Amino acid sequence: MQAVGAALAEVARPGDVIALSGDLGAGKSTLARSILAALGFAGEVPSPTFALILPYDPPEVRIPVIHADFYRLDGAMELDELGLDAGDPALLIAEWPERVGGLAGPDTLELRIEGTAASERAVIARAGANWQARWQQIAGGVT
Repeated sequence: MQAVGAALAEVARPGDVIALSGDLGAGKSTLARSILAALGFAGEVPSPTFALILPYDPPEVRIPVIHADFYRLDGAMELDELGLDAGDPALLIAEWPERVGGLAGPDTLELRIEGTAASERAVIARAGANWQARWQQIAGGVT
C-alpha cells in the first residue's frame, strides 16, 4: 500500500478523486495514509469515520487534500449536505464511495482493494478519462 500511495501522490492533481472501496480491514485507510505521507504530511492521519471529512492544506501537504469516509452516509443526498463540490480545488480521497452511489467521472480513479492480509492484497482499478495514462504509469511500475 505504501508503494501504491507514493505512486498516486506523485501524479495526483487538485480536483482529482481517488475513490477507495473494499471490505473492512482491506487497507483503504492505510492507502489514504500512504498518499498523505507521500504528499508531505508528517503527522498522524486519523480515520475520518466520525468526522466524515478531514482537510489537509499546504504547507502541510504539497496539494490540498480532503480525506473523506462515507461509511456512515446513506445516499447521495447526504453527500450533498457535506458541501463537497465536483470542482473543488483539492484532491479528494474518498473511502466507501458506494455508500453515496459512487463517484465516477473523468477525474476519478476508482480503486477496489481486495484481501485483508498485507501480502495478499490486490488493487483493481477503474480509471476515469483523466486518470487513464497516469494509472497505466502507476500499474506498470508498482508490484
